[in-house]
Amino acid sequence: MSRHWIGIASADHVRRGAGEGFMQVCHGKGGPLKRTAPGDFIAYYSPSRIMGVKDGLQSFTACGVICDRAPYQFDVGGGFVPFRRDVDWIATGEAKIVPMLQMLSFTAGKSNWGQPFRYGLFAIPALDYALIEQAIRQSATQAAA
Repeated sequence: MSRHWIGIASADHVRRGAGEGFMQVCHGKGGPLKRTAPGDFIAYYSPSRIMGVKDGLQSFTACGVICDRAPYQFDVGGGFVPFRRDVDWIATGEAKIVPMLQMLSFTAGKSNWGQPFRYGLFAIPALDYALIEQAIRQSATQAAA
């Protein structure tokens, strides 16, 4: 049975991963990726466009399906060798979270709705994932029009 996940990364990092077919979480730690499995679904939340810049993006930026390949390390240079996992990306876009806060089970009715995002990767119900995927697809369609 597939699980559904939220990963957290800046939009520029998500775009790179989507362009190259991989996901990376928690500054390249391997442990969180080992909790995921082939066929699981991943959606990314990006608090900002660029890592470390507080620009207020607060959007879901990509969604996809995790591939069969197990987590692996990749040398990006400068001594940084993060763990990654391959993903078949379904859609990318910028779906703002604020209009969705009361629809998602992990944020509805919570004044501190950003708390779960501090973990870098967390599981969500399938219904929440479906709402997020639909919003990302809609934002991508609107951007293309």
